[in-house]
Amino acid sequence: MIELRAGDYRLELEPARGGSVARFDFGGEALFRPTCGPSVLDTACFPLVPFSNRIAQGVFHADGQDVRLAPNFPGPPHPHTLHGFGWLCEWQVIEASANQALLRHAYAAGEWPWDYVAEQHFDLSDRGLTHRLTICNRGITAMPVGLGLHPYFPRNAQTLLIARHCGEWQTAADGIPDTLRREDQPVDWWHGQPVGNRAVDTVYSGRGGDLAIVWPDRNLRLDIAPSDNLPCTVVYTPADADFFCVEPVSHATNAINHPDGPDPTHWLAPGDEFAASVRYAATRSECA
Repeated sequence: MIELRAGDYRLELEPARGGSVARFDFGGEALFRPTCGPSVLDTACFPLVPFSNRIAQGVFHADGQDVRLAPNFPGPPHPHTLHGFGWLCEWQVIEASANQALLRHAYAAGEWPWDYVAEQHFDLSDRGLTHRLTICNRGITAMPVGLGLHPYFPRNAQTLLIARHCGEWQTAADGIPDTLRREDQPVDWWHGQPVGNRAVDTVYSGRGGDLAIVWPDRNLRLDIAPSDNLPCTVVYTPADADFFCVEPVSHATNAINHPDGPDPTHWLAPGDEFAASVRYAATRSECA
């Protein structure tokens, strides 16, 4: 476990469990849901690399052939490969100080036919956390890539999500998007109501501006500023749960199988790097 502190912030990292965040606090209160069990799904946040969310049946086409990935969900059987490989691997600690850490995950080509190296850089200050994620293609052909972060947030009946997007993907029962509902301008798909009012597990397209989470009963607000190359947001609000997920990501779910669709997967040339980041800053206010 690695602990970083700066001002009122405290961040704990668990490199051996998927390079995950174990907790992220402000003034002694949880901003992320603290790790609550033995699975990586019980952590506070984990990285999505080299792709986000689901690939339908774990199959896609590249370099003139079908690539087939094994199911990897650490729980009940799930037909689709999801969240990449980084979340299920131990990350190496490259650097760690009082308020910064650098973790690395190297993958040797196997069922994913490309070598790559991914890094997470955590920079904590009295102004908040900057979490930067990078991937470098070490293979010999172009590689499809996507990046994102998968934080869990505490939730009650009052918790609000401030987010505006142009599109909301409608999904089939197995979580694969099939229809995009789209507005001309970014809108609030919750219409100002608490986030738990809608049970969704889907991806939102065309983000307009930054994101925020507000806990009125805690007098607490968390502003979330993804980099411009994270234009999508996966939102998961399971019914009757005390948490929800808001995941800034670079592409739509299963985009690798829809190269001409909105928010496609990136293709990274050999030796090239793709980087994205998310900034988190908490405030207390009577008007949070």
